[in-house]
Amino acid sequence: MSYYIYVIELDKKVGKIKKFRNKNPEYLYGNRCFYVGQSARAPLLRFKQHKEGYKSNSFAKKFGLKLIPNFYQKYNPIPTRKDAEELEKYLTSKLRDKRYGVWSN
Repeated sequence: MSYYIYVIELDKKVGKIKKFRNKNPEYLYGNRCFYVGQSARAPLLRFKQHKEGYKSNSFAKKFGLKLIPNFYQKYNPIPTRKDAEELEKYLTSKLRDKRYGVWSN
């Protein structure tokens, strides 16, 4: 079984939510916002599931705009869930270092 990481661009309005801001203390308001996830499902299918509310993150469901393949394509497919989880953390950290707002589980 293969795993995938994916990045969903979120509407910048999510940056006004306290819970989101608390996870992103270095976030520069007005910068882009993202949801980073990992799954055994292909990114497009997983994005559709989020938007439909199936095992969805509330930020991805309400504020999800589109997938950003340039941020994750080079990593996929990933051989193990452990590797996918590590890449999810790495990519989340990398985006936060650029002062983007990022939500990840």
